[in-house]
Amino acid sequence: MQCFSFLKTMMILFNFLIFLCGVALLAVGIWVSIDGSSFLKIFGPLSSSAMQFVNVGYFLIAAGAVLFALGFLGCYGAQTENKCALMMFFLILLLIFIAEVAAAVVALVYTTMAEHFLTLLVVPAIKQDYGSQKDFTQVWNTTMEGLKCCGFNNYTDFEGSPYFMKNHTFPPYCCADNGNGTAVEPCTEEKAKDKTVQGCFSQLLYDIRTNAATVGGVAAGIGGLELAAMIVSMYLYCNLK
Repeated sequence: MQCFSFLKTMMILFNFLIFLCGVALLAVGIWVSIDGSSFLKIFGPLSSSAMQFVNVGYFLIAAGAVLFALGFLGCYGAQTENKCALMMFFLILLLIFIAEVAAAVVALVYTTMAEHFLTLLVVPAIKQDYGSQKDFTQVWNTTMEGLKCCGFNNYTDFEGSPYFMKNHTFPPYCCADNGNGTAVEPCTEEKAKDKTVQGCFSQLLYDIRTNAATVGGVAAGIGGLELAAMIVSMYLYCNLK
């Protein structure tokens, strides 16, 4: 009985924190969707690694909604000893855990396929919006400066973009000397070919592999917390009358 009471209390506290995180992510997601430029000014260098691949505002809103629902179900189910809420909490967490494992397998085994898929999505967006959409352009500039890279694959991603059509040059990041700093002179096609600055996707993969131990440790920690939460929720569910 003491074990049950302890786990119930921990379940309530843990899910209350998840609930608060969900509220925070929802608030930030709405803020980014409404005023993305001010978000970039504050968090640009910290968020540059992945911002070009997803719509950050919608991603944060979706993640916040999931955490909000999980936190509410976990707190409500444990506090009121509601078996239905606990089961829903368990099932949602199980689906998230399975999706994370599947994503990890795909990322490890089908990196080339993922690159091809992202190329089909990201490159057309660059050609259409870079140089015309302020927030999109700022995200890419922050990313290229932070990762010392050029485009998704290379400088050719910018051919036909509004920036290229207006200036007839490529972004200065594509002509940086060995990825350090930016070029002072206009970045022409000849100079971009000569510098061969690496694409951001390849650079991002390199950074992830370089920090594989840290990334793996964080992923393992998150997975362990999810498994522990599922075990506790099932324990409470099975011991409720």
